[in-house]
Amino acid sequence: MNRIRTRILPIAALLFATAFPATAQKPPLLPDQTISALSNELSGEIAKRNLEAITRFHRQRGSQGFHSAAEIILERARAYGLTDAQIFQFPADGKIYYGTQRSRQPWDAEFAELWEMEHVGFHSPDFKVLGDGWSPTRKLASYEAEPVTLAEDSESADVIADLIDVGNGTKESDYDGKDVKGQIVLVASQPGSVQDLAVGKFGAAGIVSYAQNQKTAWSGEDENLIRWGHLESFSLNKTFAFMFSLKTARAYQARLAAGERIKLHATVKAGQHPGFTELVTATIPGADPQLKNEEIAFSCHLDHQRPGANDNASGCVTILEVARTLQELINEKKIAPPARTIRFIWPPEIEGTLTLLNGKPEFAQRIKAVIHMDMVGGNQNTKSVFHVTRGPMSLPSFVHDVAWAFGNFVNEQSYNFATGLPAQYPLVAPEGGKEPLLALDAPYSMGSDHDVYQDSSFKIPAIYLNDWPDRYIHTNFDTAANIDPTKLKRAAFIGAASGYYLATLRGKESAELSSVIGANQSVRMAAVMFRVMQLPDHEKMGVLNARVAYERALPLGLRLFLEDPILAPELSRDKTGTFPEAEPTGDGLLVFSRKPEPKGPLAVFGSDFFADHTKPVGIATPKLIDYEGLWGAGEEYAYETLNFADGKRNAQQIRDAVSAEYGPIPLELVIEYLKALEKVGVLARAK
Repeated sequence: MNRIRTRILPIAALLFATAFPATAQKPPLLPDQTISALSNELSGEIAKRNLEAITRFHRQRGSQGFHSAAEIILERARAYGLTDAQIFQFPADGKIYYGTQRSRQPWDAEFAELWEMEHVGFHSPDFKVLGDGWSPTRKLASYEAEPVTLAEDSESADVIADLIDVGNGTKESDYDGKDVKGQIVLVASQPGSVQDLAVGKFGAAGIVSYAQNQKTAWSGEDENLIRWGHLESFSLNKTFAFMFSLKTARAYQARLAAGERIKLHATVKAGQHPGFTELVTATIPGADPQLKNEEIAFSCHLDHQRPGANDNASGCVTILEVARTLQELINEKKIAPPARTIRFIWPPEIEGTLTLLNGKPEFAQRIKAVIHMDMVGGNQNTKSVFHVTRGPMSLPSFVHDVAWAFGNFVNEQSYNFATGLPAQYPLVAPEGGKEPLLALDAPYSMGSDHDVYQDSSFKIPAIYLNDWPDRYIHTNFDTAANIDPTKLKRAAFIGAASGYYLATLRGKESAELSSVIGANQSVRMAAVMFRVMQLPDHEKMGVLNARVAYERALPLGLRLFLEDPILAPELSRDKTGTFPEAEPTGDGLLVFSRKPEPKGPLAVFGSDFFADHTKPVGIATPKLIDYEGLWGAGEEYAYETLNFADGKRNAQQIRDAVSAEYGPIPLELVIEYLKALEKVGVLARAK
């Protein structure tokens, strides 16, 4: 899990207040016998045993560690009786593009150590001083012991050099008065954000970083955490970087500030090499002759630093446990085979999913919905909150209401059990906790493979199950000891029930599904009104119209799911609106549509499609990229602005839609970004 966390704020509080009905619920949407079968068969312990196997490996993209983890997944999938279990390989040479994703070469490391050196003198047998030198005295980092101490994409080196503190290291002024040529710089930023300046411009030999984790309430609380670091995959200034804890970095900063000379010896055997982007996939075949070519997919991401337990071995083993459970129950005839095929996918994060959907476009055509799991097992030590996350407003879908029906059911059952009330399905693992789940029905947030599926190139609705915050994310403390088998079982239940329901759904919507959707719509609109009250009067109508249009589109989204998409009416914004609003003028009338290629979001992983194509033509970074709204930030505005450019909405309507989602944004910023996308060939202007 990476990058953005949407600010949920008051809307989550309103939705959370609905989580615990006063009376016990009957199971939603699925028959009681199916709920009972899932509850009895799903095992948090089996999932955690598989997690312990995967977390032994440093699972960077294309690496031997990733391949070893993939082989474990493949072996388990075959042992569980899944169909078509295989590892796909896609060439990754640093040049091939899969849609908007520039393939990154695999990266492997054989050896890396960082030592502090001690100044020593050399003496003859009669104790005459012959000279002086440096000798290793303290090992500071070892790739063999803790792979996270070596930044991803480090290159081979053997360097003895002084350590020089340059603060953040991201501005030229950080280097004023400091001769770093041939030396090792100590920086507070991620290595990739300083390498072109420190190494490329000022000639540093290498980097030591103490970059901190994603900001949460617990940031900096544990100074012993070492964060996963990475260099830029495509930088011309190849170098190496080691990662320090905040505690270690502060100790060295104090010594340097006191005028002490500190010399380090860095030895690295590592580097990028041509190879493959690999991913594992397997299926439970659909049984309906008319629907078996449609698929419900379970997704995760298998890559990460070791141990990478919650992020994201937890998601990988949870969908594996869903696969085992569904196949076992089908074999035992406790549940019927699904009408649609159920597919399970274990790729590298974002780049693997984007590679698959572009490299094998038939997958994108067959998948009707996705259940994506990224961090679903954190125990109370991680301080995590579990989310059942909705999709973006650009892609209205009923599948999120299905997921929340089961999430809300688990909330109620687990809360009742924890407080001594009757609970038929507490979903407690023998080796796990007994506390309530307390899941949130959360609005869309970015940062994992669900962004790819729901991009306007593919328009595949994705249910996103995820923990946030997690105080150990991307650190050496993201260990199996912090994973709760009960949490794994409950996440597996929500995912399995949602996926199985969608895989068996056919014909017309049921009265119960209509009731579920309607109840959630009422809660969402109450939350929208709470937000609208915070807005100036001239913003209220645009936000309300966009939100009402979103809710009106949900039944059409269900028809698109149940019927042939070619025959179903196209999903589009209700342009008539519900409330009066100002008519657009000037550039606000411009209409843009997404070109067929390239496919995928522009915020990918390890490469930057937008920057790669704007720099050669001299386009400045649009101001929208750095915009801070009430409920979202620049990358989120950019993602949805592109998604809303459907050839029907004009620029003013796009602006109103993203404002309804993330907070008001000036129209001129949206227009500037749309025109930039046109110049780089992503959008075409309607005549």
